[in-house]
Amino acid sequence: VTHYSIPEELKEGSVVANLANDLSVDVTSLIRRKMRVDIIANKKYLDVNKETGELYIAEKIDREHICTTKWTSSCYLKLEVTLENPLRIFNIELEILDMNDNAPQFRRDAIHLDLSESTSAGERFSLSNAVDPDVGSNSVSTYHLSESEHFNIEVQTGRDGSKFADLILKKALDREQQEMHNLILTAVDGGKPPRSGTVSIIVHVLDTNDNAPLFDKSIYNVKITENSPIGSLVIDLNATDLDEGSNSDLSYSYSLYTPEKTQETFYLNPSTGEITVKGMLNYEDFNIYDMEVIAADRGINSLSGQCTIKIQIEDMNDNHPEISIKSFQSPVSENIDVDTVIAVVSVSDKDSGNNGVVDLRIPNNMPFKLRESPDNFYKLVVSEPLDREKVPEYDITFTVTDRGSPPLSDNETMTLQLLDVNDNVPHFPQSFYTIRVMENNAPGALLSSLSAFDPDLHENQYLVYFILEKEIANTSMSMLFSINPENGNLYALKTFDYEMEKDFLFHIEARDSGSPPLSSNVTVHIIIVDQNDNAPVIVSPWRAHGSVVEEKIPRSTDKGSLVAKVIALDVDSVHNSRVTYQFLQVTDASLFSLDQYSGEIRTMRMFSYKDSRHQRLVVVAKDNGDPALSATVTIKLSTVETAVKAYSDMTEVPLEYDIFSDLNLYLVIGLGSVSFLLLITILVTIVLKCQKVKPSKAAPPCRNSVISERNSTIADSTLVSNDAYWYSLFLAETRKGKLVVRQPMPKGSRYIVSSIPRSTGMSETSDSAPSTLQV
Repeated sequence: VTHYSIPEELKEGSVVANLANDLSVDVTSLIRRKMRVDIIANKKYLDVNKETGELYIAEKIDREHICTTKWTSSCYLKLEVTLENPLRIFNIELEILDMNDNAPQFRRDAIHLDLSESTSAGERFSLSNAVDPDVGSNSVSTYHLSESEHFNIEVQTGRDGSKFADLILKKALDREQQEMHNLILTAVDGGKPPRSGTVSIIVHVLDTNDNAPLFDKSIYNVKITENSPIGSLVIDLNATDLDEGSNSDLSYSYSLYTPEKTQETFYLNPSTGEITVKGMLNYEDFNIYDMEVIAADRGINSLSGQCTIKIQIEDMNDNHPEISIKSFQSPVSENIDVDTVIAVVSVSDKDSGNNGVVDLRIPNNMPFKLRESPDNFYKLVVSEPLDREKVPEYDITFTVTDRGSPPLSDNETMTLQLLDVNDNVPHFPQSFYTIRVMENNAPGALLSSLSAFDPDLHENQYLVYFILEKEIANTSMSMLFSINPENGNLYALKTFDYEMEKDFLFHIEARDSGSPPLSSNVTVHIIIVDQNDNAPVIVSPWRAHGSVVEEKIPRSTDKGSLVAKVIALDVDSVHNSRVTYQFLQVTDASLFSLDQYSGEIRTMRMFSYKDSRHQRLVVVAKDNGDPALSATVTIKLSTVETAVKAYSDMTEVPLEYDIFSDLNLYLVIGLGSVSFLLLITILVTIVLKCQKVKPSKAAPPCRNSVISERNSTIADSTLVSNDAYWYSLFLAETRKGKLVVRQPMPKGSRYIVSSIPRSTGMSETSDSAPSTLQV
């Protein structure tokens, strides 16, 4: 057998051997002898040049592919060479020498190991070895492990010389610190240069129940508002167990030290550890709950942990403040003193903090104020004087409000009634009453109701009416008037005559029935209103007897000459006494005219020879009353051709009349002056009467001191109302050729008016006699 050794790294085409030379065969005879080479195994790797006899590499040799077994370190390719003529057979062995062309390789990419964290240090674990197809020193020679505080390796040699490593635990494992360890195992061969291969060793640390559940805190303080709805979350307990699996699967429960009331009020979810509201929460009933919760794992040897929870109920403003009236004084007298306590009130609120701080108030603008005392007590005191007549009772509303957000309030109303005190005088609606009474009234007629008002109550309000007595012309008021003491109705006790009594002034008092009684009075002015009950009285021309007046007039009288002046007086009031004049009969209506206001009769033309010597004029004087009253006078007028002696004086008449031709102007001025004097006199008299000045006994009898003293009486009982009539009388008497004298009476304010014939120039036909008038 011919033996050859070739390195594995020869390239394709490389000549391995020259068989012709080695076998001592002539090359030239190779063709002739027909050399045939049979490669017994892997003949694809080798081939022979039949012409030269060279054995060469036909395909790159892979020793590990040719020799798959590593039982021996040698690897051979066997050939058989045959030569013919003569036949010779040669056996050739071609040894392939190994080269380090393969790195160690592990069968898997990763080696997974499950180790319990309870494994003791020193424990070893076999690892799968690396495989290197190379042989000899080119095969795996050793192993290396990446740096680890927990593991190292020991390299072992097998019976076949293979190398493998054992993993040794040099430090105890703790899954809770590191549940997985990643190691790198490296296999190195002995080639030059050496080759290596690696594998990951993943160590899974298996859990053991060596950790008890642990809460974040040992004591939890939780606040929750009262009235939280059922199901509201109070706290979500989250205990942790560093173990895993069933060793960390926790369940929660109350300990035996948790009160039953707490367990009834709060629900503990055994799986999640959530605590929720189970029952109604009321701060005022119970505001702190204590509980102890246990968390246990489900490991074989179960471990547990516990915590304490303190739940504090926070107050909500859910209670209305309350008012309690401790005392209340009603009714009270309206003159109660200021600062008097009339009520004591207490307030309270079951809430706490600002929710329980309360304020009490009463409405503004009331005559009361609150005075605070300790322990939420308040006194209601009078702050201003009370007046029952203004406000008879007070509805006092006490309102209490807490300081919560939003605030709550409550109120209670008490009625304070005031007792009456006689502190008000009777009050008349007017301070001065003017009552007009028509003259000729019926005795007992109701004049007016003078009711007063007293705002007090009961006997303090019951009024009695009196006429304050005083005498007028020796006559007391109680004889003229009467007042109903109960209702103030005023009655007349007699019939009044305007022409005799014009007015009355007196006082009426209203007195209550209180103790002591209070009173007030009012002034009453009774004015007698005139009726047209007096007919006019003709005072000019003067006639001593009857109603016929005879006058003479020259026939040569010019047109417009004053023939006569009719003056009528009416003692009624000014309205009713306004007199107008008309012709009732006239002989010749074309000859005379009559002024309806002045009563002057004048010629409308001169007399002619055709005119009758005797003219008859009937004049009616009518007042302004309704119905009107009247009086008539008949004037017989005779015309004469020649003037008699008496007419010599009459020549003065036009002159005298001229003096009074502007009589209307003087009458107006005189009437105004007298009216003004009359008004002054009335006002002075009222003032004197109010001062209760007693009328002088020296004065002449009079019905009423207010009545003007100017009123006068003519001899035939005809009243002369004012100085206007005095002038009218003066004119009338002067026209009759009489001298009128006005002089005061002794010790009095009246006047004596004397009318006497003139000493010269009297007409023979004038039969007028002297007369005296009191004015």
